[in-house]
Amino acid sequence: QVQLVESGGGLVQAGGSLRLSCAASGRTFSIYPMAWFRQAPGKEREFVTAIKWSDGITGYADSVKGRFTNSRDNAKNTVYLQMNSLKPEETAVYYCARSRGVSWSRYQYDYDYWGQGTQVTVSS
Repeated sequence: QVQLVESGGGLVQAGGSLRLSCAASGRTFSIYPMAWFRQAPGKEREFVTAIKWSDGITGYADSVKGRFTNSRDNAKNTVYLQMNSLKPEETAVYYCARSRGVSWSRYQYDYDYWGQGTQVTVSS
């Protein structure tokens, strides 16, 4: 069974930082990329960033490039999302997800396992 558990969300002021974690359990994790998505109230879920376990290669949405950093700790089966210079419009539930295939994607339907999400609230 595959399980993803996010943590690290909370309330932060605009311009502040948070680090999210996603602990993964289950078999054959090392070949499937992991991604972070977010969903604000009344909006569709959107891609934030993805990372490959094998070589740490990452991809980012244009809106977060230069402010967010995706990383992983293979020994702990955990991915991290460091978020700096947060903006109020980035208030959302943040989810981690595992890719169905060996390449990462910006589309949520290409991910088959999801965490429960962690709330990030950025106050102005």
